[in-house]
Amino acid sequence: MIPPNSSLVKYDNPVLVSRNTEKKTPRARALKTTQQAPTNGGPVPNPPPKGGSKLPPMEQQKAQQTDEILNSILPPREWTENGQLWVQQVSSTPATRLDVVNLQEQLDMKLQQRQARETGICPVRRELYSQCFDELIRQVTIECAERGLLLLRVRDEIRMTIAAYQTLYESSVAFGMRKALQAEQGKFDMEKKIDELEGEKRDLERQVNELKAKCEAIEKREAERRSVEEKKHTEEIQFLKRTNQQLKTQLEGIIAPKKS
Repeated sequence: MIPPNSSLVKYDNPVLVSRNTEKKTPRARALKTTQQAPTNGGPVPNPPPKGGSKLPPMEQQKAQQTDEILNSILPPREWTENGQLWVQQVSSTPATRLDVVNLQEQLDMKLQQRQARETGICPVRRELYSQCFDELIRQVTIECAERGLLLLRVRDEIRMTIAAYQTLYESSVAFGMRKALQAEQGKFDMEKKIDELEGEKRDLERQVNELKAKCEAIEKREAERRSVEEKKHTEEIQFLKRTNQQLKTQLEGIIAPKKS
């Protein structure tokens, strides 16, 4: 694990934490804190204070309570370097007006260095402003712990709201992707169905044309047959008429001599 990156939140100098591995049980391992400089150009911790604490008991208890609140709001950072565990707690030093001015300058400088976007969604800008808000909470908590805890509630509510919007955005994107894939699949199925219907239409048109040709051939053949039948019928009628006329003439020739 590499040392943490620089942050807008003010931290104390890191402290080397070594584990006592002489104990056999893991629960019996004691943490031994030594304030010594790390090797290879590591961060240099503050020297141990000379003499005992000169604060009154009430002030010392209040300071200890403030440190506990600060550690609960902004947990200490930990990292390993050359097999050694380093811990860096948030600073409990009260902030001055100059510290606030420097914080604003550092915020503007980091926004420019990391090329954060001025508008729209930008994770870099969000991270830097979150660090700036944490630093303001630290400064306020040192002066008034209750006010700092209230700001902590505001910070957590903002983070929860942003997380809810992020979840909603991700779910909406996933929903949109599913709908787009469904629409694409539906389009493919519809195009396939259109091709099948067009092929069926062409088959039906071909059948209609074949049936029309058959109907025309049948009508033509039936017209010719009807014409032949009518002609034959007409000739038969004429033949019967002539035969009838001849029979009438013969009958009249037979009946006339008998009358005379």
